[in-house]
Amino acid sequence: MKGNCVTRTPDRTDVQHEWPQAILFDLDGTLIDSAPDITAAVNELLSADGRPAQTVDAVRGMIGNGVRKLVERAYEASGRPVEGKGLDQAYERMMGIYGKHLTRHTVLLPGAMEMVMAYREAGVKVGVVTNKPEGFTREILAHFMLDQLVAVVVGGDTGPARKPAPDMLEHALHTVGVTAAGALMVGDSPADIGAAKAARMASVAVRGGYTTVPADDLGADRVISNLMELPAAIEALREPV
Repeated sequence: MKGNCVTRTPDRTDVQHEWPQAILFDLDGTLIDSAPDITAAVNELLSADGRPAQTVDAVRGMIGNGVRKLVERAYEASGRPVEGKGLDQAYERMMGIYGKHLTRHTVLLPGAMEMVMAYREAGVKVGVVTNKPEGFTREILAHFMLDQLVAVVVGGDTGPARKPAPDMLEHALHTVGVTAAGALMVGDSPADIGAAKAARMASVAVRGGYTTVPADDLGADRVISNLMELPAAIEALREPV
C-alpha cells in the first residue's frame, strides 16, 4: 500500500504514548545518498587492477549487503570476478579506500534530518541499522550531526547476523528497550523489509533507494516516495484494520 503525501513534520502530540516507540532507519538509500562516494571508491579499487570504471547507477544497484558483497558485485560487473583469497584481499583494500571517501560527495536525502529530529524530540527512540560497517556509519552520522539524535547504531560488523536476518533489528530494539510490536523499520531494500518481516516488525519502504527490486514490490506495510511522507504512513499504520 502507498502512504499519502503529507509534508507536515510530527510534533510531540503525534507520538507521545502512541506507536511507534522506536523507529529504525536504514542508512544508504534511506537517510543518505552515498552512491557517488561509494562509486568513487569502487572505481579507485578497480582502476588499480586495470579494470573498467562503473557508473553511479550501476554501483547503486550493487549496494545493500555490506562492503564485501559490493566488492564481489563490482568485480563481476567488470568482467573478471574474484573469489576466495582474491576477494578477501580486494575487500581489505576497499575498506581502506572507502574510508577516505565517506563524506566527500554523500548528502542527506530529503526529509532525513527533519524526521530524525522530529521523532527524537517527540520521545521516539531512533536507531540506524545498516549493513555498512559501524565505524563508517558513526563517522557519517557525526558528519551530518545526526549522531547525538540517534539512540542506537548497529552496523554490519557490530556482531549480529546481517539483514535480511532479524538479528540486527532485534539487537537494536533490545538496546533501546522496545519490543518488535512497538517498533517500525524504514528502509529501501529487500534486506531491510525482509529483516523487518523476520523480526515481526512493521515496515515502510522508501522509493528511489538502492535496490533492483521496486519499493512497491518489497512487501512493506506502507510505501512512500520520500521521508517527508513518513508521518502520514505512520498515521495509516495506526488505523485499525
